[in-house]
Amino acid sequence: MIQQQRVPAFVLKRTQKEYAPRVVTIDSPDELPVRWPQFIIFFLFIPLFGELFHYLKPLPPLWALSKAFPIITLPLCFFAIKDGPLPRGSRQIMLSLLYWFLVPSFTAMFAFHQDFFLGLTSQVKLLPVLYFFSFTGFLRLLKPTSSEIAKSFLLWGLLLLAILVLLWLVVPQSVYDEIHKATDGPIFSHDSRGNRIRMPYIFGTIGTFYCFRRFFAEKKILWLLGSFAGFASVMGIIRMRAAVLGIAMVYAVNTVRFSKPRTRIIILALLPFAGAALLSVPYVASTFDTSSQTGFDLRRGTLEKAIAFLGTDPLRWLFGVGSITPLDVTGMMRFFNHQFFLADISWMGNIFEFGIIGTVLLALLPLRGLWESRNVRPTRQGAFLGSLQDYLLYTIFISGGYPFTMVPGEFAVILAILVYERSRYGANDPRFHYA
Repeated sequence: MIQQQRVPAFVLKRTQKEYAPRVVTIDSPDELPVRWPQFIIFFLFIPLFGELFHYLKPLPPLWALSKAFPIITLPLCFFAIKDGPLPRGSRQIMLSLLYWFLVPSFTAMFAFHQDFFLGLTSQVKLLPVLYFFSFTGFLRLLKPTSSEIAKSFLLWGLLLLAILVLLWLVVPQSVYDEIHKATDGPIFSHDSRGNRIRMPYIFGTIGTFYCFRRFFAEKKILWLLGSFAGFASVMGIIRMRAAVLGIAMVYAVNTVRFSKPRTRIIILALLPFAGAALLSVPYVASTFDTSSQTGFDLRRGTLEKAIAFLGTDPLRWLFGVGSITPLDVTGMMRFFNHQFFLADISWMGNIFEFGIIGTVLLALLPLRGLWESRNVRPTRQGAFLGSLQDYLLYTIFISGGYPFTMVPGEFAVILAILVYERSRYGANDPRFHYA
């Protein structure tokens, strides 16, 4: 019998390499690897769900597709219930939709002598609220990772910022000076604020808030520069007064929230000076200008006529009087003898059309999103979901000049993401704290 040879341990260590698998530590679901097929599909569809092209009439095919997209995506609602229970908030959305479509259409029969079914067409603008169900179905069908969702939003924000800067540099002055009709919705225009590029900027705004949160979480100057670049694009290129003030107010709120107690006192003392500096910009200060040059007279006339039409009848104030179908060419002018646009008077316009009850239901849409995101951590892990929370807060801040009925699909999509992500990993999700 041949005795088995023994090999000294030091020889084995010298001649054989031990296999040590590479371990990658992930602090947040937002850092999961990207699966390119799912990422590309999600990246291509999210602008349509986010209503990026909803008011870009100069791009007719995309504009028409955006208007029809709530109906096209209705079959996706099936997947919202196929693989699990209805998402949180479903009852609120369904009851709100029933009210917004049925009650104003009914009240308009008496206020404007309009057929009930024609009245239903007046509420087409609220069809994107259905994205809460269709987008949830899209998420459950595609099953994108948290990382793919976050990176799609942020990449679109970066892309839109690059497009804005490029257009600002190459478009000649003659394009801005071209005269348009009031209903054309041009991308390029020139008014008292200077040259403007009107572009829906949900992704850019969310990216701006994301960079601001990352700066506070990591104290890296690069994130602060990214946030200021996003703010500068709104202030210098888009030049939308409500957006400038809204982003500044979110900055102020988060600066106070995320600062240490001692620093917070100093910041609160400096905020009035920062506000005064912002209002020193002429076109931003014109937000509070009541002269005829700012169109205040037109809005005041609309407001006075709306209040007079509601009168002293408490039922009209409670349930509203509806609106006239967009199929009617004359529209509200037939009753008020001038350009009467409910969007010009924002909250009062909502009360006019939907009543106090319907307006409260509209306000509860972004508030529900804030409630679902209340446990998001102010850390790097929670930066993306926190930026969605910031965007909802931003829309509430600007709702005095930019009513909720303009882009309700944004609320529906953000709420769907927050509900979907919150229910995904349970109490171990590092993006949330459950104290």
